[in-house]
Amino acid sequence: MQKKTPDYDNVFKTMKMKHKRLFVPVINDVFERNYRPDVKVEILPSEGYLTESETSNGGKEIEEQISDFLIRIEDEVYLLECQSYDDGSMAIRIAEYAFIVARQLAVWDIGHAEIPMPRFSVIYIKRTGQTPKKTVITFVFPDGQRVDYGSDNVILEQFSREKIVEKRLFPYIPFYIARYEKDIVSEGNIDQAVEDLIYFRDEMLRLHRKGELSDAELVDLMGFVNTIITHITNGNKNEERLVKVMGGRVIETESERLMRQGMEQGIQQGMEQGMEQGMRQGQAKMIVEIGQEEGLDGTAILRKLQAKIGLSFEEAQSYLAEYGR
Repeated sequence: MQKKTPDYDNVFKTMKMKHKRLFVPVINDVFERNYRPDVKVEILPSEGYLTESETSNGGKEIEEQISDFLIRIEDEVYLLECQSYDDGSMAIRIAEYAFIVARQLAVWDIGHAEIPMPRFSVIYIKRTGQTPKKTVITFVFPDGQRVDYGSDNVILEQFSREKIVEKRLFPYIPFYIARYEKDIVSEGNIDQAVEDLIYFRDEMLRLHRKGELSDAELVDLMGFVNTIITHITNGNKNEERLVKVMGGRVIETESERLMRQGMEQGIQQGMEQGMEQGMRQGQAKMIVEIGQEEGLDGTAILRKLQAKIGLSFEEAQSYLAEYGR
């Protein structure tokens, strides 16, 4: 039985927050745009809404739904919703998400309001016989007007591994393995799945050498692949073979790598300068780099340096100046 965990959603949401640059080619491909790889990308807050659902015992419960991905590039806003299965409520959910965004962008004066709707698309990780090719919301007005607001869906199973790499659709790579879920879960033949994983691994390493993927992007993408693998296999006999392709374990995240490197550097410096001072420097470097990666300002990082290591304000300032960028 497959684990009931939100790993698909977690991977997608972590990727969008840590590696938003990787979504520029996805936006270009889905919406036929031509943004440069270094274009400014702004992640908008994922506003939620409350919905009532029925529980297994026939009762009612209120739960919050949050849109997956709101992104602004130049003067356009895009909504990407990642789905691992067919969902009959998707169209109405997209309508609710879109109006939340539109309300933020609306302009109005006395007797008039202009409500711009975002461009949207639904990304389906898996496909069934019911997976729709389009998502369409039809607005019906009292005077009889009907306006269709729709978009083609993205069906990942229709993408070849070569197309994904050619178009640099890196956010799709962790989910590619889902097309082999039945064989993986039933412990059937997974030779093709292994071959595809090897292809992605080698291509990501090649593009990393060319400078198209950073250290953090490469490490996290490989780790995301293994997260999805362990979600699907749930410890069956195929897990070890598949995970080994990307390094034999769930790859450490970039934050974990910085922590490990900081501690290792601290140990090395400790041999030369005294263990205590070296460890302090390694910890300070780790806190500064992780803080900047997470978007913290200088004041917040200074507070962390003082609280976590017990530095004076002057010492914290010195480390921030030395290790900050």
